[in-house]
Amino acid sequence: MGDLAWILAGGLAMSALAMVGGLTALLRPATLERLLLPLVALSAGTLLGGAFFHMLPEALPAGPPLRGALWLALGFSSFLLLEQALHWHHSHHAPRGAPRPVTYLVLVGDGVHNFLGGLGVASTYLLSPEAGAMAWLAAAAHEVPQELGDFGVLVHGGWSRRRALLWNLASALTFPLGALVAYGASLRFEVAGLVLFGAGNFVYIAASDLIPEIKAEAGPARAALATATFGLGLALMYLLAVAFA
Repeated sequence: MGDLAWILAGGLAMSALAMVGGLTALLRPATLERLLLPLVALSAGTLLGGAFFHMLPEALPAGPPLRGALWLALGFSSFLLLEQALHWHHSHHAPRGAPRPVTYLVLVGDGVHNFLGGLGVASTYLLSPEAGAMAWLAAAAHEVPQELGDFGVLVHGGWSRRRALLWNLASALTFPLGALVAYGASLRFEVAGLVLFGAGNFVYIAASDLIPEIKAEAGPARAALATATFGLGLALMYLLAVAFA
């Protein structure tokens, strides 16, 4: 199989991991409800871990630190503006019970992240198939907990399980798109700014929307569980960064 076929197959296989949220369809509604807060906390931990331990270390050495910080701030600020616009639209036009704005931010952020992941993995593969395979495994290991967490955020934010699953899959299809763009641009990309922009998106979602959900939990046992799950998400991302460094 040629390079293009391997890249496309790897990208589609990565997108299929978005369907891992479908495993929750086997659970009773009451059981899923108990799992939602830990899943939200897991998503917060993996988002921050992905930004701090994977995206920042990869992108910051590629250019002037001040310019990198500007990209990070732009990514953070752009999602603040986007959420403000979504809140305004939600309050003026959306029917009662419509999905919360953070759910759309999660999908946009995940789509950007997957696109950049496709760029990075495909570019690495084209330089070295062995290194590309390791990069794919690292991305896959990161994707499973993140997709579970994202699914929990969508359901927690008012989406049906079916709709959450389908849109999670749609956002995951940006991974093979990024891989195809990498292939078509002759192996070389200057993506440091985009990686930092995406990291800013992730930090905003986790800090502004998901962590407050953990802090708002009144029961000490559930609050402790959510905090521990958040820490688990961070730890997983750190260990993956160390393992695949």
